[in-house]
Amino acid sequence: MLKLQTDIEGIKVYFGEVYKVFKANGFTFCSNYEYDHGKFDMKLCQEGGETIYIRIPFDVLEGELDRPGAYIQFGKPYVIKHVVNIGLDWDENSLLTTTGFNQFQNPVDKDGKILDKSRWVEAGEQQVHRVLRSMNDLQILT
Repeated sequence: MLKLQTDIEGIKVYFGEVYKVFKANGFTFCSNYEYDHGKFDMKLCQEGGETIYIRIPFDVLEGELDRPGAYIQFGKPYVIKHVVNIGLDWDENSLLTTTGFNQFQNPVDKDGKILDKSRWVEAGEQQVHRVLRSMNDLQILT
């Protein structure tokens, strides 16, 4: 995991306002959230069974997550690499893996070693800056 140095950490906003901004900038709202915290997620690169993501976590300060009125605060963004098995998996899901990839399998390594760290730190920081510019343009940030 590569932690990023950006200005988003500590910013407080309403979930409904930033959800649209993140979606417009290519991020998804991670579906494995709790009602008191979550994260926005974006693929930076995918090659074979390796995917590099940027993740921007946040905590819910007021309300319930997935509601537009939830008031959230961003944490420290990071880049992470997942490695999955792209070979055949001969278990109860083997029909799904006959194509060579089972989208429901767990990663072989949830925090794989990232080569060329400076490249991915820069790419991640650029994405965060792009989202921050969009929030400023829409006057979500005061």
